[in-house]
Amino acid sequence: MTKKPTVLSGIRPTGYLHLGNYFGAVRNFLRMQDDFNCFFFIADIHSLTTHPTPDNLQAGVKQVLAEYLACGIDPEKATIYIQSDVPEVTELYTILNMNAYLGELERTTSFKDKARKQPDNVNAGLLTYPVLMASDIIIHRANFVPVGKDQEQNLEMARKFAKRFNRMYKKEVFPIPQSYTFDGKDMIKVPGLDGSGKMGKSEGNAINLYEDPKSIRKKVMRAVTDAGPTEMNQEKPETVQNLFTLMEIVSKPETVAHFDELYNNCEIRYGDMKKQLAEDIISYTSPIRDRIIDILKNDEYLAKVAKMGAEKARESASKTLAEVKKVVGFKRLF
Repeated sequence: MTKKPTVLSGIRPTGYLHLGNYFGAVRNFLRMQDDFNCFFFIADIHSLTTHPTPDNLQAGVKQVLAEYLACGIDPEKATIYIQSDVPEVTELYTILNMNAYLGELERTTSFKDKARKQPDNVNAGLLTYPVLMASDIIIHRANFVPVGKDQEQNLEMARKFAKRFNRMYKKEVFPIPQSYTFDGKDMIKVPGLDGSGKMGKSEGNAINLYEDPKSIRKKVMRAVTDAGPTEMNQEKPETVQNLFTLMEIVSKPETVAHFDELYNNCEIRYGDMKKQLAEDIISYTSPIRDRIIDILKNDEYLAKVAKMGAEKARESASKTLAEVKKVVGFKRLF
């Protein structure tokens, strides 16, 4: 029987999953469950770099876990776990830190960006973030990691640390992880509502899967547009194209065609388009939101999923860590 390649992806529990997360990653994870050995984890240790309160951290972990399940990730097919439930990760992180160097960590874009954004909290966790990410990946000997552009450098660091470890100890302990790129038809970039860029947690331009209809309508109606077309068939500016892109994702093709024709004929009323877009988003997200609400009420089920995921993740991680400890010389000969 052919062994399935291993895929790993993690998400910080620092906010609700939004349409960008769903169409850019989660929906593809659902397809991957049958073809890959999947590990999907909630990165609560990573989130400590921003000093969340214990209550906020616990609520965030519970929310993301419920949202993953509501979206259709199957704990029987994939391993869904909470990072802090697998202490082997931090033990490998400690070992890898001994082979990570200050200069290369200081040069990473993620560290420089975070240090600029939180100058009063430039902690060691921010500096060694790529090392912990590497540990997350190679503890399960992952073959593939789906990453966005902002994480490409950190994946390259993980590859570097895996190669360095194998070279230092003259043993191929870790496979070298590759980035996983979804097919063009599956690569959907969801724009934000602020007129430029992609939808993101920290940009304040997102519509969450958990969002209530009233809030969705309010956000969509506030979306940035322009004064309207002045010539037939003129090119759409980015702000307007973003609305059409969102509509192409959640609406029926005939709806998109209708408003496209109105735009090309200089007859479009953005208010009407936004109202239609809001209702189509609500129709799409409401079933997911209802499932999230139901799952959040079921602490017993969430605890069961977390426990099962921790056991499966620890079984995988402990095998890797045992080999690592033997290779570095921690296995006693006396």
